[in-house]
Amino acid sequence: MLEKIGILGAGESGVGAALLARRHGFEVFVSDSGKVKESFRQELENHGIEFEEGRHSPERFAGVKTVVKSPGIPDAAPFVERLRENGVEVISEIEFAGRCTDATIIGITGSNGKTTTTRLTWHLLKTAGLNAVMGGNVGTSFARNLATEAPADIHVLELSSFQLDGIKSFRPNVAILLNISPDHLDRYGYQMENYVASKFRIAMNQRPEDLFILDAGDPYIREWLEKNAFPSANGPRLLKVSLRNYDKRVLRVGESTFDMQHCPLKGPHNHFNATCAILAAKELGLSDEAIQLGLNSFVNAPHRLEWVAEVNGVTWINDSKATNVDAVRRALESMDRPVVWIAGGTDKGNDYAALMPLVRQNVRALVCLGVDNEKLKSSFGKMLPVEEARSAVEAVRKAAALAKQGDVVLLSPACASFDLFRNYEDRGDQFKAAVKTITAGNGN
Repeated sequence: MLEKIGILGAGESGVGAALLARRHGFEVFVSDSGKVKESFRQELENHGIEFEEGRHSPERFAGVKTVVKSPGIPDAAPFVERLRENGVEVISEIEFAGRCTDATIIGITGSNGKTTTTRLTWHLLKTAGLNAVMGGNVGTSFARNLATEAPADIHVLELSSFQLDGIKSFRPNVAILLNISPDHLDRYGYQMENYVASKFRIAMNQRPEDLFILDAGDPYIREWLEKNAFPSANGPRLLKVSLRNYDKRVLRVGESTFDMQHCPLKGPHNHFNATCAILAAKELGLSDEAIQLGLNSFVNAPHRLEWVAEVNGVTWINDSKATNVDAVRRALESMDRPVVWIAGGTDKGNDYAALMPLVRQNVRALVCLGVDNEKLKSSFGKMLPVEEARSAVEAVRKAAALAKQGDVVLLSPACASFDLFRNYEDRGDQFKAAVKTITAGNGN
C-alpha cells in the first residue's frame, strides 16, 4: 500500500510538492481552502492528482502521516494545529523537497536582497558552466524543479522565514543570511526575537564541512550570535562579511578585485549582496575570471532599483519591491544625486525614524502614493515639500513637476501595494508605463 502524503495549499509550492510526491510513488491528495487557480487545476488534473477546494476535509487526511504545508498558511491555523494534535508531521515544501535530493544546495535568506542575491549566485554558476537551477521563493518551487527538470547538480534557493519555519532536516551546503529587519511580525507574535530565530533556522542542520555566510554588521544578527552558542562544535564554518570602503567602480572580496562598472548592481547594499554571491561561487570552485564574466552579463529582476528612463536630465528608477523601511534606506543610500521620492501604500507599522538623516541629505521632495498618507505626511511634512497622488499616473506627473535637471525620481514605497494595486509588480509596471508616456511626450 502506498504511503499517503497530504498537501495543504494548491499554489506554486503545493502543486510542486504534489508533482514531486507523485514522482516518488506517494499517494497524494491536495487540499485548498480557497479556489484553485485554473493553471494549477489543469496541472493537477493532467497528472491524475486528487484535490479539493473551498475547504479542508478532515476525513480526506485519515491515515496521512505527513502533510506538506504551503508557506502562506500560518502554523497557528486551526486545521494545522488539529493535524499536529493527531500526530501528523507537518512540514514545508522545502523540507519535503530536501528529502528527495542529494544535490548541492545554496540557501539564501534575509529580510531584503534575497531575490537579487539568489539570481546573481545562480547566474555566476550558470555562466561558469555548472549545472545549476534556481528556485524556492523565486521563480519555480524547489519541489517542482526536482519533479520536472532534468537532474541538477546544484540548487540555488531563495528561502523565506515562512519556508524555514517548516524544516526539520533540510540542510544547505552553503547558507547565506543577508540581513534582518522588522517584517512579518504578525506571524511571530509581534516578537522580533522569534522572527530572528526563524531566519537562523537556515543553518540549524549544517555540518562542519558546510559554510554559513552572514552580515557581520547587522545588529540583529550580531545580538543573536552573542546570546546563542552558535555555531556548535558540529556546526558550520562561519564567515562574517562586512563591506568596507565602498567604491561604486570596484568590489574587493578577500584578495580578489572585481570591476563593477558593467554590472547593474549599484549601491553599498547591492555590493554586499554581490560579495555574498561571490563567496558562495568561490566555495564551489569558481575562478575570479569566471565570476567577472558573470558580473558583466548579469541582469537583475525588475522592480529592484530598476532604471526606467532619463527624461530632460531626470533619471526615473523603479524600486517598487522596497516594501519596508530598511529596503528604502538601502535605496536612498545608493543615490548620489538629489531625489524626488515616491512612497506610500498600505503601512505595515513603519517607523520612519531611521530614514530621517538620509531624507534630510538626499531627498528634495516627497510624493505620497496611497489611500491614507497621513503617517508619511506627519513624518516628513515639516522637512520637505509633500504632494499626494492616488494613481501611478498622478504620482509621475507630480514628481515630474517637482524634479530638476540632474535629479532622480525614485519609486521606493516602504509600504505594501494593496490599497491601490494588485501587488508590487503591478505598482512598478504602472509606474513604468506612466514614465514612458512622459518619455514619448518629450520625443526621447
